[in-house]
Amino acid sequence: MGETFRHTTVLLDEAVNALAIEADGFYVDGTYGRGGHSQLILEQLGEHGHLIGIDKDPEAITHGQEIHNQDVRLTMYQGSFATIKALAEERDFLGKIDGVLLDLGVSSPQLDDADRGFSFLRDGPLDMRMDPTSGISAADWLASAEEDEITDVLKRFGEEKFGKRIARAILDQRKTKPLTTTHELVELIDEAVPVKDKYKHPATRSFQGIRIFVNEELSDLEKVLEGILEVLKPGGRMVIISFHSLEDRMVKRFIRKHVQGDDFPIGLPVTEEQLNKRLKAHGKAIKANKKQTHLNPRARSAVMRVAEKLR
Repeated sequence: MGETFRHTTVLLDEAVNALAIEADGFYVDGTYGRGGHSQLILEQLGEHGHLIGIDKDPEAITHGQEIHNQDVRLTMYQGSFATIKALAEERDFLGKIDGVLLDLGVSSPQLDDADRGFSFLRDGPLDMRMDPTSGISAADWLASAEEDEITDVLKRFGEEKFGKRIARAILDQRKTKPLTTTHELVELIDEAVPVKDKYKHPATRSFQGIRIFVNEELSDLEKVLEGILEVLKPGGRMVIISFHSLEDRMVKRFIRKHVQGDDFPIGLPVTEEQLNKRLKAHGKAIKANKKQTHLNPRARSAVMRVAEKLR
């Protein structure tokens, strides 16, 4: 199983190395997935170390519980990583964590399972929820949302310049039959987009935008970034792997804000202490190398950023 993890997990060694694992440390994998990063973290922990795994996906939780049955150093929680601060307060580990890892986006098992509705390459129910038991599915949302709302989601979260044309086509389609499968949505997008990008499938941006909206991914990321600052102990590290520009931009700006400290008027004499700097950035953004992208094409867009809590 470990070897499979190494072949499919994006920036596996780089991310875990960036955490600077201590044998008796306390860590959080906020995006457990199928345990790729968690497995390697556990391998580096001693008998008194501990790892918390968090994931919205019930299948990921089932996988983690199977590992927990063999290794009690792993504890699993189902839900959004956005609740990390509340979880820390409830379980008394606020300010006690040595490192938090987030591997954002969709996991390979989710993309490969047509029944989850994430992939535009496989026909299945138009769902796209990380947790299929809660929230609204992509099909239900597209069946009821207004044209302006769909356009906004496609443009803002998917960065799809033909968002309005696609939204209008969706509303025209549902007059006769609402969209219920991924293949139906792919065909509609293909017909609605007048100019094709030879490097990207025409449905790429729309599927991304809808998935981000349905799962509240960007709002969850905003919440978890603030939460991480509270759960980390001084010297603890945050390691975040993003897969598109919107996520990476948020992470980059957050780190920069807390590296620079509080914003004072220019010319006002303040001490380093008064600046209240809370983070130290570790190196530049790290991307997958050619070998990694060859083994896992999904790693092409991965960007990893690392920061350490100062206070």
